Amino acid sequence: MSPDTVSQWMLAQIHKDGCLYQDDVVDHLVKGNVTSLLRENADGNLVIGTGLLAAFRKLTEHMVVWVKPDRYWRFRVKEDEPGRDARG
Repeated sequence: MSPDTVSQWMLAQIHKDGCLYQDDVVDHLVKGNVTSLLRENADGNLVIGTGLLAAFRKLTEHMVVWVKPDRYWRFRVKEDEPGRDARG
């Protein structure tokens, strides 16, 4: 799987469920044996790698926001402030 293919899958999951948690993406990649798109963070946890994040951002830059406290993406709503990050 390429970053573009996984990005398309991620967007499809948001369409299906309304949001997508980072942990679900990591689980999907581990189960599919695509750990090359992951990296280990400072705490030793697997997280999404920068290449995949860049591909997903390019695909969804103006329609999806990141909710940092809960670590998930969702579609942008009119109440969201400019930028990629949202409050909830």
